[in-house]
Amino acid sequence: MEKGESEKKASGVSNVGAWAMNVTSSVGIIMANKQLMSSSGFAFTFATTLTGFHFALTALVGLVSKATGLSASKHVPLWELLWFSLVANISIAAMNFSLMLNSVGFYQISKLSMIPVVCVMEWVLHNKHYSREVKASVLVVVVGVGICTVTDVKVNAKGFICASTAVFSTSLQQISIGSLQKKYSIGSFELLSKTAPIQALSLLIFGPFVDYFLTGRFISTYKMSYGAILCILLSCALAVFCNISQYLCIGRFSATSFQVLGHMKTVCVLTLGWLLFDSEMTVKNVAGMIIAVVGMVIYSWAVELEKQRKPKVTQHGKNSMTEDELRLLKEGIEHMNLEDMELGGNKS
Repeated sequence: MEKGESEKKASGVSNVGAWAMNVTSSVGIIMANKQLMSSSGFAFTFATTLTGFHFALTALVGLVSKATGLSASKHVPLWELLWFSLVANISIAAMNFSLMLNSVGFYQISKLSMIPVVCVMEWVLHNKHYSREVKASVLVVVVGVGICTVTDVKVNAKGFICASTAVFSTSLQQISIGSLQKKYSIGSFELLSKTAPIQALSLLIFGPFVDYFLTGRFISTYKMSYGAILCILLSCALAVFCNISQYLCIGRFSATSFQVLGHMKTVCVLTLGWLLFDSEMTVKNVAGMIIAVVGMVIYSWAVELEKQRKPKVTQHGKNSMTEDELRLLKEGIEHMNLEDMELGGNKS
């Protein structure tokens, strides 16, 4: 029993560590990119190409790790890697186009819609079901973050198409991360090491043309400074941790949990923007943050409640089983990885 409890505690610590790394690196990269891309900073507006730099460094780290024997290599069919990379790159480009064509308010609403979209997609693709408590907590988080971030809402046809594409492709990408890890019994960093080179190559080839369409400038016209180079390197370094932690988090939790708890980053970004960049902090922002955090706490409680209900379901059918069936069930449960059980269905 003591061994099981110690393993559970260690697992909990590693889960918290993965999530803390994701939040810290995500907030850090947003702050670095704000300085890099803003007109008051280095005015480097080539977002898609910058993402290519991010994946290039991530691929390099993966290559070094594999060469030094720090990570193993399992076979994943090339077509699966190409398909996943295509979806991921469409997500990146569509997000950039959505931000360009839509108002900030509609862009934020489209990002919020990823939570229900992920829930529906997990239900359709993996027959995953959610309790009333989980659904209610998701609604609270969406309302809270909406109050925080949504301002003016203007919709146009092109912007709506780009936003819809971004939401669908991003949701599919996040679900696919967990699915591929489970399907091929592959670790999060190992999967990232296989997909990063494909994403880096394609983004560095097509990224400059996407950025030209968005900004009207080619990256070759940008005058590099030492400050801009250092900021790009910082952004790339933070992106490595951000990419690794994203795969870790979705591998440990689920795409839905990643989306819900991920809005903690929105709260952190708003707070740091107020502290570091003199952004306006209104009563509406504060009220929305409080509601969002309450929703996240309720969500965590709802997930734990759902986990506690599962043994009761098993106990309910006990009287209808033979002694041999009970023995086999007991042996199966003792060898089962309880960490892979979440909500009412399989992990994505």
